[in-house]
Amino acid sequence: MSKRNKIIYWIATIWLALGMTSTGIVQIIKIKEEADMMAHLGYPLYFLVILGVWKILGVIAILIPKFPLLKEWAYAGFFFAMSGAIISHFAVGDSGIAYFGPTLLLVLTITSWYFRPLDRKAVV
Repeated sequence: MSKRNKIIYWIATIWLALGMTSTGIVQIIKIKEEADMMAHLGYPLYFLVILGVWKILGVIAILIPKFPLLKEWAYAGFFFAMSGAIISHFAVGDSGIAYFGPTLLLVLTITSWYFRPLDRKAVV
């Protein structure tokens, strides 16, 4: 792996981990703005805690060494959660600013996954 790719991987992965951790914590503690947004999107409030816990576990999975198959699952979960958030905002007719967070996290997920080192890839 080239030095350039390693730098891209770690920058994307650190920002992804920070974004998922911060939103996961906010969801677990059910901050009012998050609860209001979930209600606006039509999801039950308990869904916040489920998403938050899975985000924290996903961050742990992508940061710890080894366990490449677990990392693949975490990246897939992040992809589904963020693409689902984008689609949900679209479905309720939200303005463009609502797409920024999930789109950024989706791009970081794809970038981190694409540039991950060989020892972090599941070889099937």
